[in-house]
Amino acid sequence: MTYQELVRHAPASVKEQISEKSIAHRVAACERHLDRLARSIADARLGALVVVGDDQREQYFEDNMPAFLVYCGASIVNSVLELPGAPEYWKRARSLYHEPDAPREYPVARDLALHLVDALMDEFDLSYADRLAKPRGEGHAFGFVHRRLMNSQPVPVVPLVVNTYYPPNQPRPRRCFRLGSAIGQAVEHFRGNERIGIIASGGLSHFTVDEALDRRVLEACRSGDEETLAQIAPARLNSGSSEIRNWIVMAGAAAGLRPQWQEYVPLYRTPAGTGCGMAFAAWSR
Repeated sequence: MTYQELVRHAPASVKEQISEKSIAHRVAACERHLDRLARSIADARLGALVVVGDDQREQYFEDNMPAFLVYCGASIVNSVLELPGAPEYWKRARSLYHEPDAPREYPVARDLALHLVDALMDEFDLSYADRLAKPRGEGHAFGFVHRRLMNSQPVPVVPLVVNTYYPPNQPRPRRCFRLGSAIGQAVEHFRGNERIGIIASGGLSHFTVDEALDRRVLEACRSGDEETLAQIAPARLNSGSSEIRNWIVMAGAAAGLRPQWQEYVPLYRTPAGTGCGMAFAAWSR
């Protein structure tokens, strides 16, 4: 649809949601929820964190676009992103994903990563990488977790890449849920007693907000409802809304855990109803 078509179909209530006061209130709420997530990670005292995210042609391209990939290097680099000529607001936004001054190496839980590859190969054809091919460093889905959620005390991570965006090999929703379930089982059988977390990095609906879809997804994630998530038509998971696949992986992994809290902020930007469905949640034993 064109922008003008979206304007004609947008509900009248959107006008109230894009006032300067409303947007500022919702942005402040998102920042509070991000702070709460950061505290949850710190308070959990994790030995490792599996980060499920998508790569938007940052490291992987059509010459080799994996549906699922586990990164198993000893560390992963977050680089400085050069944006010559970009407006200042865009530089500020991108600084949430990338190092401001010099590249930084973040630790990877390599033993756990290799364990996941071995355990998941019974059911899933995983891609494997122990280095990044492109000098720009880790993708923004992973950089945001490092920079915004645990910059001061980084936990060793296992980056797990899901091709949410690019056809023809985007995983189906049921496949994503079952991958998450398999990850949860593999973590249970990992040696040692360290606490291991898993986080889904990405938004819900965007770049047109779909509150009905978002609330359906969140309720199904909260209750571990595989069937509801599996029945989401892949056509609903295009553009930014494709990142819902990351949440579905998380839901599969968290199906045996207790939901602790959940927040949803539909962050509209324009009279056409464009924006992003921002969601935040945590589970634990």
